[in-house]
Amino acid sequence: MQDTTVLLAFAASFFFIAASPGLCMTLAMSLGIRLGLRRTLWMMAGELVGVGLVAAAAVLGVGSLILGAPVAFALFKIAGAAYLFWSGWQCWLSPPPTLEATAATGDQSRAQLALQGFVTAASNPKAWAFNAALLPPFIDPARALAPQLTALLVILLCIEFVCLLAYAQGGRTLARWLTRGGHARWLNRVSAVLMWAVGIWLLAS
Repeated sequence: MQDTTVLLAFAASFFFIAASPGLCMTLAMSLGIRLGLRRTLWMMAGELVGVGLVAAAAVLGVGSLILGAPVAFALFKIAGAAYLFWSGWQCWLSPPPTLEATAATGDQSRAQLALQGFVTAASNPKAWAFNAALLPPFIDPARALAPQLTALLVILLCIEFVCLLAYAQGGRTLARWLTRGGHARWLNRVSAVLMWAVGIWLLAS
């Protein structure tokens, strides 16, 4: 188990990175606009699984092997981006929603939302590179790996979840503003554009 000072240093380092706008945070805001916070939790669940997998693999050295297979990784990225583009197009074509309707229903199932979050997190090469660079320095080779990795993952996932909640709630607040201003038709369009931006970002990363 790491010292408290080491864990605090890791938490501070990861928080500033997690809180900055990125692929998953942008997706959380997009879905928060369109589906509300409660349904966006399913995307968050998949995203947290993906982030945890990437972080664990980076520490165990699997990340370097995956990044060393550029063709396979590129195909995975393309598939993830294509799914985001398709979801964005479906969102664009959907009729203007109401806040009450989007909070209760949606055009994506829970499994689809979870898969969307997982693919976005797991197919981000910057996340692999970042975790491979950030996490190993906080691991003491003289101590057992399992408890150290567990502690880091718990901190990482908690911070990631809080940031996702903040972005999704921000999207929901924007949705309320648009609806009260008589611009409900823009809800799906803003959400779609954000999803397309995530897909383009993923391809360009």
